[in-house]
Amino acid sequence: MLRIQRSTEGKNVVFALSGRIEVEDVAELQSLLQSEVGDHHLVLDLKDVKLVNRDAVKFLAQYEADGAKLKNCPAFIREWTTREREAGNKGKGEESGKV
Repeated sequence: MLRIQRSTEGKNVVFALSGRIEVEDVAELQSLLQSEVGDHHLVLDLKDVKLVNRDAVKFLAQYEADGAKLKNCPAFIREWTTREREAGNKGKGEESGKV
């Protein structure tokens, strides 16, 4: 089960996530983050996230690649998001080399 708590820190809107982030939570997170578009920066605080699945990791990697911030990211999530981003970049490089 995923719990989300919203707060503000200056120009940052922080969503503190806790529990598990699973495939069904990704759509809810996307919708929630899109509703916060404005003059502020969005931050996901992952300090209390205990479990993620691959869809969640792909979402987090893309979210961070788009310029958002992952705060208090547990090492296992950081390692996995880095691998997903590298795999995505490798695939893009291979595709551009095809004739």
